[in-house]
Amino acid sequence: MQFGNPLLLIDIVRAALIEDFGRAGDITSAACIPAQRTATAQLVARRAGRLAGLAAAEAAFRLTDERIRFTAHRHDGDALAAGEAIATVAGPARAVLAAERVALNFLGRLSGIATLTAAYAAEVAHTRTRICDTRKTTPGLRALEKHAVACGGGLNHRFGLDDAILIKDNHIAVAGGVRPALRAAKAAAGHLVKIEIEVDTLDQLAEVIAEGADVVMLDNMAPGMLAEAVAMVGGRMRTEASGGVDLTSVRAIAETGVDAISVGALTHSAPVLDIGLDIAVDAAG
Repeated sequence: MQFGNPLLLIDIVRAALIEDFGRAGDITSAACIPAQRTATAQLVARRAGRLAGLAAAEAAFRLTDERIRFTAHRHDGDALAAGEAIATVAGPARAVLAAERVALNFLGRLSGIATLTAAYAAEVAHTRTRICDTRKTTPGLRALEKHAVACGGGLNHRFGLDDAILIKDNHIAVAGGVRPALRAAKAAAGHLVKIEIEVDTLDQLAEVIAEGADVVMLDNMAPGMLAEAVAMVGGRMRTEASGGVDLTSVRAIAETGVDAISVGALTHSAPVLDIGLDIAVDAAG
């Protein structure tokens, strides 16, 4: 699975390198490593998981020094075994070492998201429910983190505020209720714009059903209430459960029949997957 926008990828990785190189670059490597020394290294999974972020890692090395050769052995979305080689990096030793941390930061962070997403997807695999992400992402890294969710088998929710109309509880409060909010949204929406609305009671849901929407978000409902809500909707719109979702509760939520479950933890709480770089000095270097 490839990241969709290579220009955005380069901008994100370049910003991370600029941050890490600071004012004077890698003064440690410059002091300790002869300029002509070359090295070959492998990126290795220390623990089992799901791979994401390979293109970002490659960009980190190539932007640091275009002479670096990056050979991928796996692809984003692949399952990884502990000890498995992900890619081989070869070139000027100073550059390999200078890019190492940024490359590993991207790989570890994004593979961690993909790994957690895969765990959630496995819990609901016996149902038709799909796991999706939220906008609770690291500022500046949303596109990469959502790519990682897709690598783990999840679906992407909105990328930004302009993707779709999503009427939340605070919008409803300010607009004066469910019906006024929906009517205003329909009057403003273009013919390709979907409308989703959040409810937390069955009374609110009844209003949504009467007024009509594309998707209803069933927020913080217990499984029993969720099942009742799905039955009330009766397939007239898509249903999304949110709130209070973790690996211990997601199976029961999926078994209520909701179409999707949005999980903020996929991006805001995923542990980093341990990936390391094992380096060797080339004999000719």
